[in-house]
Amino acid sequence: MEAAEIIRLALESGRRSLDEHEAKKVLESYGVPVVKEVVSRDPHEAVAAACDIGFPVVLKGLGSKLLHKTERGLVHLGLDTPEDVIRAAEAISREASSDLEGILVQPQIKGRREFVMGITRDPIFGPVVMFGLGGVFTEAMADFSLRLAPLNQQDALAMISEIRARRLLAPFRGEAAADTDALAKALVGISRLACEHPEVGEVDVNPLLVTPEGKIVAVDALVALSGGQKRKAAPGHVEPRAVGNLFHPRSIAFIGASSKIGKWGHMLFCHTVSGGFPGEIYLVNDKGGTIAGRHVYKDIMEVPGKVDLAVVTIPARGVMDLLPRLAAKGIRSVLLISSGFAETGDAGRRLQEELVEAAKRLGLVILGPNTMGIANPHINLYCTGSPVRPRAGGTAVVAQSGNMGVQLLGFAEEQGIGIRGFCGSGNEAMITVEDFIEGFALDETTTIVMLYIEGVRDGGRFFESARKLSRKKPIVLLKGGQSEAGNRAASSHTGAMTSDARVFDAVCRQAGIVKVEQSMDLLDLAAAFSSLPLPGGNRVAVMTLGGGWGVITADLCAQYGLEVPALSPRLVEKLDEILPPFWSRSNPVDLVGEPSNSIMTTVMEELMQWDGCDAIINLGIMGRALYFRKMADAVRRADPSYTQEFLENAVRYMHTFEEDYLRLIARLMDTYGKPVFGVSLMTDEKSKTVYTVEGFTSKPVFYQTPERAVKACARMYEYKRFRES
Repeated sequence: MEAAEIIRLALESGRRSLDEHEAKKVLESYGVPVVKEVVSRDPHEAVAAACDIGFPVVLKGLGSKLLHKTERGLVHLGLDTPEDVIRAAEAISREASSDLEGILVQPQIKGRREFVMGITRDPIFGPVVMFGLGGVFTEAMADFSLRLAPLNQQDALAMISEIRARRLLAPFRGEAAADTDALAKALVGISRLACEHPEVGEVDVNPLLVTPEGKIVAVDALVALSGGQKRKAAPGHVEPRAVGNLFHPRSIAFIGASSKIGKWGHMLFCHTVSGGFPGEIYLVNDKGGTIAGRHVYKDIMEVPGKVDLAVVTIPARGVMDLLPRLAAKGIRSVLLISSGFAETGDAGRRLQEELVEAAKRLGLVILGPNTMGIANPHINLYCTGSPVRPRAGGTAVVAQSGNMGVQLLGFAEEQGIGIRGFCGSGNEAMITVEDFIEGFALDETTTIVMLYIEGVRDGGRFFESARKLSRKKPIVLLKGGQSEAGNRAASSHTGAMTSDARVFDAVCRQAGIVKVEQSMDLLDLAAAFSSLPLPGGNRVAVMTLGGGWGVITADLCAQYGLEVPALSPRLVEKLDEILPPFWSRSNPVDLVGEPSNSIMTTVMEELMQWDGCDAIINLGIMGRALYFRKMADAVRRADPSYTQEFLENAVRYMHTFEEDYLRLIARLMDTYGKPVFGVSLMTDEKSKTVYTVEGFTSKPVFYQTPERAVKACARMYEYKRFRES
């Protein structure tokens, strides 16, 4: 019987699961190797089947209601004689009672290595495939990997390689290596089952045994039926051009303009004007008058010129009546700052839905509501709730938390990270994060995408659009709200172990998204991706002014999957000519506190030329000017024998060296295509993360700690691997 027929008949009979034998037939038709077995109606048939199969055998109670057979004593292992089979069959019959539909007879499969694989359905992302350590350790060890269906062979092999127990798949205590190709094929097969049969809610194969010969065999299986899960309808697409128009207005009308400092209608107008926006600005308030010396129109229809963007800050109750007037004025782009919509509860949600329907009828595109604004430094547009003005660059920023977003903009301004554009996406009533991702793929000025998100409306579209964009440009993402509160009760190991956070992590890995855990990681990665070439591999050379720093950095590299290779004999000979005889002759290269600037630059050039490394981390070179300035201040107060001129010249000399060093690093990165991750000796309020050097594409990057430099290097290498996969 075909898989589709088995599933159809089960559903028609009102069943919510297949029995074990049916489940295995379905799985076998999708490429999962299953154990040979016979269904018997009574103990005597079970004996006959056991004799035919050959002892020892396993007996199991069979029935669509018998989902947890081991706990009920319905599994009997290692039966060596007909008498053993009779006793086991009678015991199963007594325990299962009316739920028993047959007795399953299987050969006793040898195999000490047990794994699990399965399917569950996420309400946002759809079918999810799981693979991990099986048997009694499944939930205790929680050693598993996840991917969205459908899988290809490469996805499946990546899943297999991610679990901590992957060494059990290699030759093990005299047993052959597992057939990982067959295992990957089985994972691809169950992912296809999930896609072709939405009525299959869960699949659980546990244990999936590896025999001493390395064969893969499913000896137990569960297939739960859902009747065809329907996901909540997602918002429609907004065309990238319409999204882009929001960020390129030539004229702006502030509707709800206010003269009162601190109110949104005053704040956004002031930030836009002070940021140097070159276009026309109109103020609209039904009271009229003047604000900041500018005429205030009582209605949008009174504005004499063309308006490209309406910035709306009036109360939510007045927005619906405003929309037709915006459309009549020829405005198509609306930045809706106003709150009081879906974020307030059911009534606000209904109002927001009505708003979206009206906007669609009128041909309006709304960003928001409940947003902190937008910015486009390339046209000096800073229409946000915070007076931050980062420089123009290639990093596009979208934040589902406006407060988090403007904080990130503030950090970007301080650290010299160039911004392509920013928006707080608010409630995403019309324009969603998926729309922004698709727009970034087409925008040539965008080189990196930085996202802070708390939820996804259309999981499938998010995944597909992010995966396409990641092939061209890196996405660096911070996820808020990563609790396991979304866990749901399930009848299988697969369902019990997946959670919203673990599924989202899997989505990011599969889509090539660089996911970070802290807000500063977001900025660190944006700085690295916007400024440095990608590392060609994971081999890192470390150059340090102090030995301890080098040791810590080498340990961090090992922790994050980076290799610190031994120096080549030829490179050691070259460095012997430069460094004192007591230097370590190893990687990390300890400059043993040598103060000579020429030594530092020469060693850096030698390491960049060395074909044994793919990236360099240098520690303590930058920041010495600040160190010298503090030391000069101390000397000035303590030792009058040194003149003011001498001390100022010493500090000036170090500043000049740092400028030259930045130029050297930029030139070497452009020449050799290797990234250099710097860690400053000291920093102050004037220190930056990114330094722009005129005439060069690459930009030197300096962090405050080795941890930040190593994490940035490791994440860039992971992204490089995704791009090449």
